[in-house]
Amino acid sequence: MHINPFLFILPRTPGQIVWNYKDHVQHELDVNYASRLAKLINNPDTFDSRNIIDIQLLNAGILTITKLDNPQWGWDELSKIYHIGTQNIPCEHTPQDIHEWSRQYLQHCNEVLTTPAPEQERPLQDDAQRIPLPKPFALTDDSLNNALLQRKTCRSFNGAAINLDDVATLLYLTLGYLHERKNDRDSSIAHGLDARRSSPSGGGLNACEGFLLVQNVTGLEPGIYAYHPAEHALSSVNPLPEPALGNLLAGQHFINNLPLGLFITARFDKLWWKYEHSRAYRMAFVEAGHLSQSFQLVATTLGLNTWLTGAFADSQVEALLKIENSAEQPLFFVGCGASDGRAMCQEMQDLLQEPSP
Repeated sequence: MHINPFLFILPRTPGQIVWNYKDHVQHELDVNYASRLAKLINNPDTFDSRNIIDIQLLNAGILTITKLDNPQWGWDELSKIYHIGTQNIPCEHTPQDIHEWSRQYLQHCNEVLTTPAPEQERPLQDDAQRIPLPKPFALTDDSLNNALLQRKTCRSFNGAAINLDDVATLLYLTLGYLHERKNDRDSSIAHGLDARRSSPSGGGLNACEGFLLVQNVTGLEPGIYAYHPAEHALSSVNPLPEPALGNLLAGQHFINNLPLGLFITARFDKLWWKYEHSRAYRMAFVEAGHLSQSFQLVATTLGLNTWLTGAFADSQVEALLKIENSAEQPLFFVGCGASDGRAMCQEMQDLLQEPSP
């Protein structure tokens, strides 16, 4: 018999809460159950199939007959609990097509709108007055200025092919180690940490990586590819998943024909190597955000529209990228393609036009 390795125990008088953070299940134990669990943690071999408490702990998944695999994470248990505990958003019914997604999402939005919205502005402290800032001026680089003005999230893509030259430019300026900055170094930079991207990275570690999802790129077979920034090259990882892309991304089927996407992952082993503190986990998300914005601005400059999400089936994505049970984990997805620029897909637009019951 084994103790489930994905348990977090919280003392809550008069008992304790046992949280299976991987399966998103909580159990409240009284003193008898808590005492028995403590003895089993000390020695799982004392499991007694005639003891009703032992059987109930087993049925609840607190005990397991077989030893469960545990990710190779490193020293930082706190960040592992947070990361795994926020994976795989529970969903009673994953939308199977764009129409189901539209109705489910609209229902969710309507439910949210039944509760009072929080204040748009944060409260001013000590009745402090707002200080007006000077009017912002346009950037001298017209391409960047236009990209900042034109970038927006779209949910209506026509599936048109993207050419490989644009993909190469997009990857290089987002994730590549910029050859143009080879001379931009000094003696303070440690050996092995001198690679420079267009976006900042915590500790200069470049802990985030990218996996390309190709559905329609001229000159490139559909599939999943790993990007290698030092060589500015791709390597094939897997064919495209058989279910529609929307099944992988929390039922968001309006992107089923998205020609190009990028899964941004984090190499936590790189972070733990330099920063032995849980706060380093935050920096992975900060870096992923920088990379996402760079991707979107470059794509917009190339004349493409963009879409992004943090909602996906973690376990399925990990398997697709072949990084399951490793210290590399997916954090974010961003994609691009030709679009009519609408913020909502046609199915949602049609649904919004339906008369109220």
